[in-house]
Amino acid sequence: MCKSVLIVDDTPVIREFLKEFFDDAGFEADTAENGQDGLNMALKKNYSLILSDVHMPIMSGMDLVVKLRSTKPDIPIIMMDSLPSKLARLAAESGAQACLSKPFDLDELRAMVDKLTGAGKIISK
Repeated sequence: MCKSVLIVDDTPVIREFLKEFFDDAGFEADTAENGQDGLNMALKKNYSLILSDVHMPIMSGMDLVVKLRSTKPDIPIIMMDSLPSKLARLAAESGAQACLSKPFDLDELRAMVDKLTGAGKIISK
């Protein structure tokens, strides 16, 4: 069975970059541009991992995590933000398993994904 990831970020270039990264790593990658769209998608499909920005219009990444935890408590979630010290606290409080500071290091992302999904070593570009 193919591992799947949902990428939720309001910045198109980040969404597309991460989609390509995960596609190349053998994941089925879907994208959403805000937390509400991400929530709707996550409620319809069982993802192996969700990668979400914190600050987005319509619904924040933190609100997305809180709402998902009530219906899908076991899905691994990585939060992304440009404020790393605040992010770690917020991610833990919301129920995310990991946090990633923007700009992020691809090796750090690979290690998080491997750990949370059991995907083994995902390929490097």
